[in-house]
Amino acid sequence: MNRREFFKISAGWSALALFQSVGIGCSSKKEPSAASLESLPYPANALEPHISAKTVEIHYGKHHRGYVDKTAKLIADTPYADLSLTEIIRRSAKDPEATDLFNNASQVFNHDFYWRSMTAGGGGEPQGKIGEAIRKDFGSWGDFAEKFVYAATSQFGSGWAWLVQDGDTLRVIKTANADNPIAQGLKPILTIDVWEHAYYLDYQNRRGLYVRAFVENLIDWKSAERNLRTRF
Repeated sequence: MNRREFFKISAGWSALALFQSVGIGCSSKKEPSAASLESLPYPANALEPHISAKTVEIHYGKHHRGYVDKTAKLIADTPYADLSLTEIIRRSAKDPEATDLFNNASQVFNHDFYWRSMTAGGGGEPQGKIGEAIRKDFGSWGDFAEKFVYAATSQFGSGWAWLVQDGDTLRVIKTANADNPIAQGLKPILTIDVWEHAYYLDYQNRRGLYVRAFVENLIDWKSAERNLRTRF
């Protein structure tokens, strides 16, 4: 092997390591561990004009990655290390000595779920089984949208608004900071992040505009319908 071939091969391995470290999917990628940064399900600019590429890049690359890195450190060489992310959340929620772990692991889950709750050209009134369930449990799409917008805009400070399944019934709830439905024994169906970093670059203090843009233009109802059949 000559010098040029050596550096060519080395550069290839470095690029592969970089792609894997930031969560860019490869065909041979393994299932993510409890403390891995999942790949975004779309390019950073896919949600424009409702959420800018800059917001996605900072939110995903800084905030989301920070929770993943902290979770990895907290579970290293502990009984939590071999657990799934949802099991870490359930167990740490009941452990007063694991508050820091719960907050970070829960935020990893919440952010993974948030990205999957959106798609380009989404939002509006859903059809199919999720549409039927919305109409059954809320009366109409409009009634659901009103409850969801209110939950998201009335959450004081940082937190999340969720559509959840409680037994056979869909409900809208809101959670503060890192809390989530998994810790409450509920099944998440979709979520919106109302921490300020999720919308401030695009909407400043106008959270309501961000929430309505999410409801009207971004909700991935196909993902939400799949979640009706998913066990968490």
